[in-house]
Amino acid sequence: MSTEEAPALAPDYPMETERLLLRPIDPVGDIDAMHAYLSRADVCAYIPLRPSTREQVAEQYADPERRRTSLTEPKQALRVAVVLKSTGELIGDVMLFWRSGEHRSGEVGYVFHPVHHGNGYATEAVRVLLRLGFEDLGLHRITGRIDQRNPASAAVLTKVGMRQEAVLVENEWFKGEWSTEVDFAILEQEWRALQPRPSVL
Repeated sequence: MSTEEAPALAPDYPMETERLLLRPIDPVGDIDAMHAYLSRADVCAYIPLRPSTREQVAEQYADPERRRTSLTEPKQALRVAVVLKSTGELIGDVMLFWRSGEHRSGEVGYVFHPVHHGNGYATEAVRVLLRLGFEDLGLHRITGRIDQRNPASAAVLTKVGMRQEAVLVENEWFKGEWSTEVDFAILEQEWRALQPRPSVL
């Protein structure tokens, strides 16, 4: 059986949390909502993307690799939309990157519309990614890399249980200036220790 026929990670969609649904990105129906935040300079300030036109967003997400919903081999990234259960509004998208099979490592990423910042939605969605990585994909270690100038993103990674491991001072020439990278990580056993224990009757 080929790897295409037997994905290493193939979640059942939608994935549901208390307030959110994580589902595949619709390359037609979701473009307006995604453009609403991917066109903003403040959203793109600390991520590789630059503010995009609607046509650019549509072109990017016409590529199936940009909206992959299962993983068959390392170096692939799963990307899904994050939707409010109460309204059906798309508020952001999240990514789980399978970095290495040999080292059983992965990385998380996320981007949300600023009007929804401060509500804990990113934290709620990233917890789903950690569960997928550790329980379903069998990863040993998951990281998150952020720009030091983005403390709100650091707060998300801290809330999901990651520890700050490194500060790489001015390690990258990023959008016309030197950027300092801060690296966070969590191991499988650390993640499992944080999970609620089932109640004993």
